[in-house]
Formats: sequence, C-alpha cells, structure tokens
Amino acid sequence: MPAPASRAQDIAARLSAVDFEPRVIRYADRLQVEADVSEPSSPARWQAVIAALARADRFGLSGSADGLTAWAVIWTKACAHAQCGETPRKETDEPQQPSDLAAGHWS
Repeated sequence: MPAPASRAQDIAARLSAVDFEPRVIRYADRLQVEADVSEPSSPARWQAVIAALARADRFGLSGSADGLTAWAVIWTKACAHAQCGETPRKETDEPQQPSDLAAGHWS
C-alpha cells in the first residue's frame, strides 16, 4: 500500500481534477483531506468525489450552517485502540447531529 502522504496527495489531486479545492491537514495519527462541496453539482462530479474519497481509510460528509465538507482520513500510525473505528473529529467540533448519523457518521 502506498505511503499515507502519497495516498493523501492522490485524493487531493482527484478532488482538484473535478474543480474542488482540497486541503490536507496533518494530525498526530492521521492525514485528513477536506474539500468544501456545497455547490450544486452533477451526478458525474459527485461520483468522482466519492471515488476519490473511497481511496481513504475512512471518509464522509459533514454538514453545518456553512455547507457541506467532504473528508477523507488516512491513518499514519497503526491503530491499537477504539479511535480507529470512530469518525475523526476536531477538538472544536460540535456534538454529532442527527443529520451526521443519516450521512453515515457513526460514533
């Protein structure tokens, strides 16, 4: 399997190819690729986004008043605890909303 940084760059490049502006965020145990995907889009563009995100260890959509953010996580450390099965969250994230659960974000 390619190195985590290569995988994150690949996902970011695929999101860029369909005109999103990805950002790669480095955490202690993972790389997280995010892109704002709130603009209306064609089915083909959404398929490309999902195909890019599916290359990660975990992926999903998070919604807020500001819109939708697609995210993909690539673990950089071997997981020996429950965190690897949880939805990655930032320290400032709000508690999960029912819309998060409907989108497949289980914690």
